Amino acid sequence: MKIIAVGMNYVAHNEEMRNTSEGSDPVIFMKADTSLLKDGKPFFIPDFSQEIHYETELVVRISRLGKNIAERFAYRYYEEVTVGIDFTAQDLQRRFRTAGLPWELSKAFDGSAAVGTFISLAEAGDISNLSFRLEINGNKAQEGTTADMLFPTDRLISYISRFFTLKTGDLIYTGTPAGTGQVQIDDHLTGYLGDRKLLDFHIR
Repeated sequence: MKIIAVGMNYVAHNEEMRNTSEGSDPVIFMKADTSLLKDGKPFFIPDFSQEIHYETELVVRISRLGKNIAERFAYRYYEEVTVGIDFTAQDLQRRFRTAGLPWELSKAFDGSAAVGTFISLAEAGDISNLSFRLEINGNKAQEGTTADMLFPTDRLISYISRFFTLKTGDLIYTGTPAGTGQVQIDDHLTGYLGDRKLLDFHIR
């Protein structure tokens, strides 16, 4: 099982991060299989970072084997979606980026890919216009809609499959909108797709 993530896929978030350049191709990075955090288990803030940020995203689960998938056929390769959190050690990422070094350690560490309960697309609705949000301690912290993606889901799948064979069970984190921020010990995070709560866990 691979965890494939997309960076800089929402204009407002790019501006928030002071990255206003929009490339012609998606920005792709990977997370380790040990990054996966599921079943409502708590996220433990690691001792190597003082600045862990949440990034709320729509997550797609691949349902069949595929390679070099044409964009017009990409919809055949997924059937379920959910809400997830791409946790980032922001202090480490800044340091690595400044030095021009790879930044996997800030993104792919254990537990850094929280994922909610998957639901079918029939339940979720039109993937090109899904709203999702994160609440922290009952207060809205971040929200977005897939209609604002620079690279829609089907285009992402087509692009990624040029480089990696997609297998059943692979997860694609499709990028985060504006409103990312830092988590603290004892925070309670809940993620919603529309009005459905699919993600519920605590920070420890």
